[in-house]
Amino acid sequence: MKTKYIVIIAAMLSAAASSCKKELYQNPLSSKDLGKFITNQAETEEYVTSVYGTLQSTGLYGLYLPAFAEIPSDNTFDQVPSNDSGNYGQLDQFTTIPPNDIVETTWRDSYQGIQKANVVLNRIDKITYTDPAVKQARKGEMLFIRALLYFNMVRLYGDVPLVTTETTDPNQYFGLGRQPAAKVYDQIKADLTAAIPLLPDVAGQPGRVIKTAAESLLGKVYLTLKDYTNAETQLQAVVNSGRHVLMAKPQDVFAVSNENNKEIIFAVQFTSGLNGNSEGSIMFQQFSPSATVTGAKGHNLPTLSLYNLYTAGDLRKGVYVTLAPTGAPFDNKLTAPTTVITDGPSDFVVLRYADVLLMLAEVENELGNSSQAATYLNTIRSRAGLDNTAASSQADLRDAIALERRLELIGEGHRWFDLLRTGTAISVMNKWFKDNNILITIDQHNLLMPVPQSQINTDPAIKQNPGY
Repeated sequence: MKTKYIVIIAAMLSAAASSCKKELYQNPLSSKDLGKFITNQAETEEYVTSVYGTLQSTGLYGLYLPAFAEIPSDNTFDQVPSNDSGNYGQLDQFTTIPPNDIVETTWRDSYQGIQKANVVLNRIDKITYTDPAVKQARKGEMLFIRALLYFNMVRLYGDVPLVTTETTDPNQYFGLGRQPAAKVYDQIKADLTAAIPLLPDVAGQPGRVIKTAAESLLGKVYLTLKDYTNAETQLQAVVNSGRHVLMAKPQDVFAVSNENNKEIIFAVQFTSGLNGNSEGSIMFQQFSPSATVTGAKGHNLPTLSLYNLYTAGDLRKGVYVTLAPTGAPFDNKLTAPTTVITDGPSDFVVLRYADVLLMLAEVENELGNSSQAATYLNTIRSRAGLDNTAASSQADLRDAIALERRLELIGEGHRWFDLLRTGTAISVMNKWFKDNNILITIDQHNLLMPVPQSQINTDPAIKQNPGY
């Protein structure tokens, strides 16, 4: 019964990893014996880099997670649902089944990353570093990555197994089942709270976690939990840091020539033409409309209704989302590779300043500070070339902020989580299906994804989500 999905806690001990680009790039660790590894600073640094590399995995920010967090929403759809065994189509049509590869791979890759972060956190205190501040930063980075992965997991699956120590014997976790979401959130908050004072203000290398990344993520966690006061504290800390600004024009934000700019708070690093074209992203190919580029699959395409929400004067129209010659909208935040089609150069942005400002707008509106909420919202609208919002009541501002998040953050893996957070997923999606003459109706059970069937087969204590 102990099939390949023992990797929930253990198979990652082999330490195979792809690595990050530029200054973070190092050779994979697949030939290293982990039991005899991480004995000095150099080895620890190499392994830390491999933890970052895990974020490039197919189930995470290499491909699946952005689609996972968009396709179930009204933002994007799957152009040919039968492509790739119907895995994306199931998300689009709310017919997802427990053996779905996206469901299984995201679960597996998340726990691989969690285990690897746990390895570092378990061992780093015994390692001598020439600069103690670097050692502290690495601990903060691992706490952030573990928190990020659990945050995605708990929002997608609900209750999940909670593992916070390095695991050498997976048998000790059999029979424990899934931990309540509230307990997982407590761990996420604890990890990020501990990470903030350990992290530097400025990244020593592009792509590393910094203090404002942990503050931004913690603010998002508090917002998700409707703890608006604590969310405000964390998000205001990011603003008050002075480390981040909005780029002057929308086209400056995602330009490959301008990566890791001051608007980007944390991004998973990709690059073309490195290590045999293996360090690029496959997303451009996979998320391009059918018949537009070699091997295009038409996954995770912006809906035409989303594209039509951009007004004629919106500077993001044609920059963030544009139309292919076939008439299909596509995510223009992804840059076409110049090497091979599966070697895209675009980093995947996980956190950026525009998101922080829109979260602050939401927080202030929920706290009753409508004027301040409108100010943050208008900052984003101004960059897009739009007039100030006409919304003034709390209800109208809620709608205006939600719309602005769609237009600003399309393709960045936020919309489905936004619908879940605001409790509007069922009403919004059922209305969208009705308005588009699609015979789909969702209910409460659709708000969580199924637990991978292989996990349940491996450990019967892990129970399936209702309705699957």
